[in-house]
Amino acid sequence: MRINKKYKVRDIAGEKIVIVQGEYGVDFTRIISLNQTSDWLWQLFIDKEFNLEEIKEALLSRFNVDAEQAVLDAKAWVDKMLEYDLIEN
Repeated sequence: MRINKKYKVRDIAGEKIVIVQGEYGVDFTRIISLNQTSDWLWQLFIDKEFNLEEIKEALLSRFNVDAEQAVLDAKAWVDKMLEYDLIEN
């Protein structure tokens, strides 16, 4: 998987917002805001190939969760990112 290069994260009024890079006149019907963990994962994996196992390991290294919870959280992050076309599978 890779983060879709057409999207960039910008800090707007203290919120981490995903924008489409270089496209003007785009009709945004929703704003995609990242929480701190999503933004941290985004920054960690930007410009890199990654898989579910690497996301799980990253979560385990940073947060006090067990491996089972880390897998669930990693899968939830990937599923949501795929839903919004933010990562390419």
